Amino acid sequence: MAFDRRTFLGTTAATGAAVALTGTAVTPAAAAQQPRPPRTYAFTVMGTTDLHGNVFNWDYFTDKEFDDKAHNDVGLAKISTLVNQVRKEKGRQNTLLIDAGDTIQGTQLSYYYAKVDPITARRGPVHPMAQAMNAIGYDAAALGNHEFNYGIPVLRKFEEQCDFPLLGANALDAKTLRPAFPPYSMHRICTPHGPDVKVAVLGLTNPGIAIWDKANVQGKMTFPGLEEQAAKYVPRLRSLGADVVIVSAHSGSSGTSSYGDQLPHIENAAGLVAEQVPGIDAILVGHAHTEIPEYRVKNKATGKDVVLSEPLKWGQRLTLFDFELTWAKGRWSVAKVAARVLNSNTAVEDPKIVGLLSDEHRKVVSYVNQVIGTSLRAMSSAEGPFKDVAIIDLISHVQAETVKTALTGTEWAALPVLSQASCFSRTAAIPAGQVTIKDAAGLYPFENTLEARLLTGAQLKDYLEFSAKYYARTAPGDPVDLTKLTNAENIPDYNYDAVYGVTYDIDIAQPAGSRITGLSFQGKPVDPAAQFVLAVNNYRASGGGNFPHVPKSKQLWANSEEIRNTIIQWVKAKGTVDPAQFAAVDWRLTRAGVPVF
Repeated sequence: MAFDRRTFLGTTAATGAAVALTGTAVTPAAAAQQPRPPRTYAFTVMGTTDLHGNVFNWDYFTDKEFDDKAHNDVGLAKISTLVNQVRKEKGRQNTLLIDAGDTIQGTQLSYYYAKVDPITARRGPVHPMAQAMNAIGYDAAALGNHEFNYGIPVLRKFEEQCDFPLLGANALDAKTLRPAFPPYSMHRICTPHGPDVKVAVLGLTNPGIAIWDKANVQGKMTFPGLEEQAAKYVPRLRSLGADVVIVSAHSGSSGTSSYGDQLPHIENAAGLVAEQVPGIDAILVGHAHTEIPEYRVKNKATGKDVVLSEPLKWGQRLTLFDFELTWAKGRWSVAKVAARVLNSNTAVEDPKIVGLLSDEHRKVVSYVNQVIGTSLRAMSSAEGPFKDVAIIDLISHVQAETVKTALTGTEWAALPVLSQASCFSRTAAIPAGQVTIKDAAGLYPFENTLEARLLTGAQLKDYLEFSAKYYARTAPGDPVDLTKLTNAENIPDYNYDAVYGVTYDIDIAQPAGSRITGLSFQGKPVDPAAQFVLAVNNYRASGGGNFPHVPKSKQLWANSEEIRNTIIQWVKAKGTVDPAQFAAVDWRLTRAGVPVF
């Protein structure tokens, strides 16, 4: 890797190498002849996060230009144009460009180069995200949790292909407890008439990796908390001469967790880092997929504001941290920091990036348009968050059927198999007629794999009660506002599970924890002591969402194949998808026994 204007300090378990801060030595005599530095200097740090494999403003699941209700645009090609505009305005030498992680997973473009034409193959291709980010000129990027979805070998190959360091101060080798990736990078910015400004970028990733990608990292890497690692490294960076310390954190700002007490670390800890660790000037926030142009947190020790900013996911926004520095007592100090975001829908795609990756784009478009079967009728997920719809039943049916086949001949073969599924996308659809890879893949945008876990009837009810927190409490007779009915307590759609194979009502007039009524299996009330097999994705089985019982339940079977591919192969094998064979209204929302819909 060739690092231009940048390098990292310290050693890593991967290389064991130490690299010193680059720069040119200046003799005392020459220094005496240099003009006095200006009293102020301004520079800008640009940031992206949660790019999730988006290079172009294209939706591979619909095979058309990306659009949403707010008419956002996505992709690095548009980010590149914004970056070029900022560099032209500020002067390239007065800017840095960083990222806060979740780069190589999320689109069929990124999937294709991890699984179909993998970058790890002998003489394999260069990952499109590496190509684009190298061409744009990124200076550093933090690791996101989804970087680990395809396994460490894919991540290491991506790292090798990047012309900038992937940072992770809290990604440690499990055996040596030394950093498995560079913890930080140091950047020297040349001012017009005086001493350079030394900018340190500290990378922090999400401790939830240990849960969510347990199969890929257990025994290989460990992930301590963000605050403790920041407290370790920030003083070190200051002692190394950093005038400015920026944290790139793949961790939301809210101080909440989706995995409860399974790990002694908080998932969304960026705000806590700002509050508890002195010496940080700004934090580029990632992971939460929210837009925060500027958010200030007062550090408890210093009383100074730390400026946080989170640009919207997929390259929809570009954060700008504008720094003003003053020279006093022989050093630069930060006088002012402000943050804002630029909207990528104001930019055209950079022809340089389009030309660079047009061949890769065409390959993936051809791949996702392969016909794999036919459907007897159209199915949509639009009402999936509040109704039992056929397209979600399809996911669960495939999962349940796969688990039943896997358990054939085992001691668990006679147990009833249930299945959980979520509405990952409210725009997923299967058309009547030909079904393509993109149609099937659109049901399952995540790289989750399938497991079978053993639950009792009582545990199943607890599970469903926990899931039903997703709905806002609505009294009988009150109007039902679909814009406010779901996502109570800010629960995302992917953390609401419907369970297939049993019937039940969810009484949204009742408080959370007392909503499941009429829970039955094959027409009879579920016995609390009865045993069931739950077909469940590895994210949920590992504690994602903090659902009860499943993470500690007995694992009966597990598979390494992505559920998305299992669905694709199932459609191929069947040839014809007939919703009449699997779709039924097994659950419904009620109020005092009266159906809401």
